[in-house]
Amino acid sequence: VQLVESGGGLVQAGGSLRLSCAASGSTFSINRMGWYRQAPGKQRESVATITNGGGSRNYADSVKGRFTISRDNAKNTMYLQMNSLKPDDTAVYYCMAVSIVAGIPYNNWGQGTQVTVSS
Repeated sequence: VQLVESGGGLVQAGGSLRLSCAASGSTFSINRMGWYRQAPGKQRESVATITNGGGSRNYADSVKGRFTISRDNAKNTMYLQMNSLKPDDTAVYYCMAVSIVAGIPYNNWGQGTQVTVSS
C-alpha cells in the first residue's frame, strides 16, 4: 500500500485546509485509516481515525469540533477537513493505513505534508 498526502500549506489562524490521502497498491487490504501529526520537538500523535466503512470515527480532544475525517473508498482517498485552525495545529501531517495481510496488520505511512498556521 502506497499513500500520498496533499493539501498542506500556510494558512492564517482561523482559516481552513483540506488534506487528502490517496492510496494505491493493495488497497483491498486496507482496514482502518487515520491522520497523525508531528510538531517540531514533539512525538507523533493521532489526530483522527476512521474505520473501513466510515462508521466509526475518533478524534483527538484538541481537534474535536474543528476537524472532520472522511474517506471515499471508491476513490481510495481519505480526507481531513480542518477548520478554525490554530497555531498549535502547525505540524507535519501523516496519513496512515492499516492493511491486513494473511491476518497480520501492517501500518503503512505517507511521506507527510506540512501544515503551518500563522497567528
